[in-house]
Amino acid sequence: MINYHPDTRLLNEYSSGTLPLAQSVCLSLHLNYCDQCRRSHQRLQQLGSALFEDLSPQQVDDSLLRTVMARLDEEPEPLQYQKTAANEDDCPPLIQRLMQGDYEDLEWKSISKKVHISRLRTGDVDNEFALYRIDAGASIPRHTHRGTELTLVLEGGFSDEEGHYEVGDFIMRDAQQQHSPTATRDRDCICIGVLDAPIKFTDWKYRPINPFLKLQAS
Repeated sequence: MINYHPDTRLLNEYSSGTLPLAQSVCLSLHLNYCDQCRRSHQRLQQLGSALFEDLSPQQVDDSLLRTVMARLDEEPEPLQYQKTAANEDDCPPLIQRLMQGDYEDLEWKSISKKVHISRLRTGDVDNEFALYRIDAGASIPRHTHRGTELTLVLEGGFSDEEGHYEVGDFIMRDAQQQHSPTATRDRDCICIGVLDAPIKFTDWKYRPINPFLKLQAS
């Protein structure tokens, strides 16, 4: 059961197409697991369509009209978040496309002996999109945030000062919060982390590296 969801603001921005690309990918993957948010997203789309129909017609430039008409012939891509119970534990198709392989094929860099990171390219130059692998029972050092951090659990689970999170749970943290995510003792945890600014370690052992932390977005 999924217990943590994006707030209404994020869903509104996602439905209207104004959410940054990397954050949109993370939220789309949550919809892959969450019937509740999928229904909310569909209602927001229906509302947007109804409001759009009430707008007065506007003159359209001929070149824009030709572009729109040409795209009508394109084959639409299937929604990446549609899943069935039979493959609920599989890696989402969208992540498979970003990875271009399996988790084992990724280039993992060490944060510590038991915590590793692999950054993936989404085309978003303002937000870092990465996979984190936390060994069973291990923790990411306590940190706060210089901006917004979105997290989605893909495998296993973890806990922090505010709760316990399992596959499909969506967590948002900001500069007012600090935490130390710790994987469950019996399973490794793989999760997505999306940052619009570097984190800031608060444990004294890691504070000296804070000035060197840079956002790696692409």
